[in-house]
Amino acid sequence: MVRRIFGLLQREVRGMHNAAYLLAAFSLSAAALGLIRDRVLAHLFGAGGLLDVYYASFKVPDLIFIAVASLFSLYAVIPFLNNTDDVKARQFIGGIIAFFLLASGAIASIACITAPLLLPLLFPELAKGEYATELVVLTRLLLLQPILLGLSGIVAAVTQTYGRFALYAIGPLLYNAGIIVGAYALYPSIGVLGLGYGVLIGAVMHLAIQIPFAVENGFLALRSLKPALFEALLVMRLSLPRTLAITSHHVALFILLILAARLSEGSVAVFTFAMNLQAVPLAMIGASYSVAAFPTLARLFASGEQKQFLDNFSAAMRHIIFWSAPITVFVIVLRAQIVRVVLGSGAFDWTDTRLTAAALALFIIGLTAESLVLLFSRGYYAAGKTRIPFIIGTLSAVLTVVLAILFLGYMQESTLFGEWLARALRVTDIEGVSVIVLPLAHSIGIIAQFLLLFFLFRKTVGKISIRLGRMLADIGMASVVSGGVTYGLLQYLNTIFDINTFSGIFSQGVLAGLSGVLAYIAVLLLLNNREITEAYRALRSKFWKVEAVASDQSEL
Repeated sequence: MVRRIFGLLQREVRGMHNAAYLLAAFSLSAAALGLIRDRVLAHLFGAGGLLDVYYASFKVPDLIFIAVASLFSLYAVIPFLNNTDDVKARQFIGGIIAFFLLASGAIASIACITAPLLLPLLFPELAKGEYATELVVLTRLLLLQPILLGLSGIVAAVTQTYGRFALYAIGPLLYNAGIIVGAYALYPSIGVLGLGYGVLIGAVMHLAIQIPFAVENGFLALRSLKPALFEALLVMRLSLPRTLAITSHHVALFILLILAARLSEGSVAVFTFAMNLQAVPLAMIGASYSVAAFPTLARLFASGEQKQFLDNFSAAMRHIIFWSAPITVFVIVLRAQIVRVVLGSGAFDWTDTRLTAAALALFIIGLTAESLVLLFSRGYYAAGKTRIPFIIGTLSAVLTVVLAILFLGYMQESTLFGEWLARALRVTDIEGVSVIVLPLAHSIGIIAQFLLLFFLFRKTVGKISIRLGRMLADIGMASVVSGGVTYGLLQYLNTIFDINTFSGIFSQGVLAGLSGVLAYIAVLLLLNNREITEAYRALRSKFWKVEAVASDQSEL
């Protein structure tokens, strides 16, 4: 049985669209476990001090992962593997793995030693609180995570180059499973350290699932694990602009979380829960299409097939909008139902639900833009234009932080802006509402980033023909109609179901949501929309049996 499962995971997948749907399917599974993970944490701790510390303890390790592991990005490694022979490829992978271990190990060691001095500067309120010791201990333990996930990312370049997307995609699912094990099995016996060990178990599985395939194909041999400075510098030079771009975005999120930690207790948890919920459709749509598209885009651009490159890119863009626009509407309308069903148990009370739902609504506004930012970034990297995403990403990060600080000032001064925002999201009677302006600042920054990337792409890479007017008109009309249907039915079902129970609010949300989906499909069919026809054909196909990469737009 185990051998058969590994055989399925190691099956080659070809075709951008096929890979995207495979990745989306695994993203859905990983998201389901991620939601279970968050529900377990919400049930055990609620949006309170301990959970604030738990999420804050990830931030220094996450920055190390972004700053170091992304320098050895698979997006720089894959083009090299595509353009060299097997012997050199194996030596190349072994060399950069050895160099990465030395570099990341040294930086993690420094962070471990300086943690008691660094954390009070970053999180002064948490460092003075009840769980100050746990903040330091968890941070030190989690410093192993960026090393494990960084290794997994390098090995993922091998599995993706060989078309084994399932091995790459199952990693997040295993990672979340490890965290759940830590919360349920380890926390009751060894306390907060159990949460940290659960994270490390997940990170080990994230890496381990890919190792057998890499070893079978001659990679990771001990003789090849010799630090290779030249190869490492080559990858780092190619990855540096992307690393800086990613780092700027994560630094912005880091600062937002620091700002949240200075607000009322539980603000860090509310911010993180809402961001995690928004990350589910982002992973399924934006990340899936961008990851699946990159190898094909890089190959087409390298071979000079400009038209095919732009056609594939345009098709990916159209389908990202097709999927993300209605999801944005549904999440805004059903935000309270989503949060209550996913997180609403145990210590997570109705006040936590309303604040998290409001934050989710403001995060989800940027879903389409953030999904397209992921795609455009890969498009620039494939075309060798690595500086543009970095510059625009940095400007976006600065804008996000500036807006967050301004918005917090407005909220604390009880201006008309704060009153209007709280009233619009129905949280006027709740304390600690200031946290909701942080996701608003994030969404505005992301939308600005997408607009700049879009306009510069047309000038620096090529004009993308996406029939924007007709497509946006179709999807806009269908989204508005489906949102109206969902909201209307939601209000009607409110008189039928007892929304104070899990079964009642779940039934209300599911029935209203399904009705909205049917309305969305019906409107697009009446409009003879092209994207829904392509999506239907793709969902019918058995992607694992496709043998060739299509070069036209219908592939997506």
